Amino acid sequence: MIIATNVTKRFSKLTVLDNVSATCNKGQTISLIGPNGSGKTTFIKCLLGMVVPDSGFITFNQQNIAHNWLYRSNIGYMPQIGRYPENMTIAQVLDMMKDIRKHSAGPLDEELIQLFKLDGMMNKRMGTLSGGTRQKVSASLAFLFNPDVLILDEPTAGLDPLSTEILKDKIRKEKQQGKLVLITSHILSDLDDIVTEVIYMEEGKLRFHKSLTQLQEDTGENKLSRAIAHVMAAAK
Repeated sequence: MIIATNVTKRFSKLTVLDNVSATCNKGQTISLIGPNGSGKTTFIKCLLGMVVPDSGFITFNQQNIAHNWLYRSNIGYMPQIGRYPENMTIAQVLDMMKDIRKHSAGPLDEELIQLFKLDGMMNKRMGTLSGGTRQKVSASLAFLFNPDVLILDEPTAGLDPLSTEILKDKIRKEKQQGKLVLITSHILSDLDDIVTEVIYMEEGKLRFHKSLTQLQEDTGENKLSRAIAHVMAAAK
């Protein structure tokens, strides 16, 4: 579904992505993991068309994404920090995004709006919301348009335990429907029971891309956090 081939990106003299190649298939939930500064965010921005690689290319459903922005209508993106007009209400933000997306491909998916109980606070202004509630709005927007691909950047940050489980259950449902889910997170304990594959990046390079089962076998660790710690310790 998404294939990155020899993607390289430099900012001045700093190489942020160094010849990164990866294949991400539908029906998988892939965790994109790496230390700060490893290139994860830049890689995501390349997938979204927000950053243009200096060399290499990315295809979405076998079509090169360069100069072809329509593919983004098939992606739901949840940023690490959602920034919205402070004076707009939740309802106005939702209506604004519906207008921008010009959605016409079937019914909207408002399940998270209901499960997070956002439908009872639609008149609250974004500037008055807690960080956790803003995260709920971001998550609801990512799933709203029934995208084929979900890219979730630190999705559980700021969420209470109940809301975290609600979001994880939603991710499982989307995977079962054959969708591709890419997740970055430093809270690896939240990913143990939903991730099927792991991409590990370090210093702009893709160090490995393997199934969670294979990673567990290679490290002898069942917990994702301990398996990644094992990989990082072995690299030192």
